[in-house]
Amino acid sequence: MNDMMNSTVLAVGAGLLMALLVIVAGVISRRGRKMNMAYYEQKWKELQKLLKDTATWPLAIIDADKLLDKALKDRRFKGKTMGERLVAAQREIKYNDEVWFGHKLRNKLVHESDIKLRERDVKDALLGIKSALKDLGAL
Repeated sequence: MNDMMNSTVLAVGAGLLMALLVIVAGVISRRGRKMNMAYYEQKWKELQKLLKDTATWPLAIIDADKLLDKALKDRRFKGKTMGERLVAAQREIKYNDEVWFGHKLRNKLVHESDIKLRERDVKDALLGIKSALKDLGAL
């Protein structure tokens, strides 16, 4: 009887240890993945050049949004759309409202015509996206 109890305790202990290892591996696989910061820094510098001319401001916002989406995918956040991935990442992103402002502005630029961009809106959108890229470890 005593041997059977010891076997049961060992089996339960081994099962708990395996479950803990699976959980830790899942957390590490998402959180611990090293981002290619040089890639993201280069892409950010390229999109900053688009800010010199007001005609290319929309492209700068669109490119920044794409870069953030790539970072979300590289960090393996789940979701079929970027919006779903942003929701999944919201605990890691400090300034969610600012990021959403940038993403929504990008959507307006892509889906609506005759959008007049104000310099303040462009700055706010890009600062929010840049902050999120930093929070995700891309910049």
